Amino acid sequence: MRENQKSKVRSQELKKGIFISFEGIEGTGKTTQAKLLSEHLTKKGYKVILTHEPGGTVIGNRIREILLHVDHREMSYMTELLLYNAARAQHLSEKIIPALNEGYIVITDRFTDSTTAYQGYGRGIDMQLIMSIDSIATGGIKPHLTVLFDLDVEIGLKRNKGINKVDRLELEDIEFHKKVREGYLKIAEAESERIKVIDASLPLEIVAQKVEEIVKWRLEI
Repeated sequence: MRENQKSKVRSQELKKGIFISFEGIEGTGKTTQAKLLSEHLTKKGYKVILTHEPGGTVIGNRIREILLHVDHREMSYMTELLLYNAARAQHLSEKIIPALNEGYIVITDRFTDSTTAYQGYGRGIDMQLIMSIDSIATGGIKPHLTVLFDLDVEIGLKRNKGINKVDRLELEDIEFHKKVREGYLKIAEAESERIKVIDASLPLEIVAQKVEEIVKWRLEI
């Protein structure tokens, strides 16, 4: 079966909508690119919802505050893992699945690959455990397309410091962030049909163009 045919099959599994996730380490510009894609597709007449994780709902945003607050550095890895998945379960049931069933294109800034990269490769939590909890939280739902923005770790962290953006995870040492980046690339290699990698060091306009090309080719919109 060709790749575009497989994409259509997965779209049918989530009824009418198309589910796209943006992933990457800190400072890749994925949040900006998610917004640009949302605006681009909206101008073309598509129904689009732009959302993010952790968060996307009132409950999810409360959990986000707990997860990312710099005063919570004593949080255990298991607490972190469970909170991310709790926010995701709420995100899916309250926002993502209803929007997909109404035929929207849902673009989320982070989804399950973030948990695998950060809590799996970064924290070293057992991958089988992560997969088991993910199955409970998501019911096996995955994006039809994931765009991974890849960037040198030091450049990404420097970008974030330049805009005074600091949260609990960004305070981790450089080795943690390198493990996360390596994890993302391993995930992308293992799921190359779903995940497309873009060099985030390129100019913003070039990156946006590449995103549009990937979305148009991959999902035929």
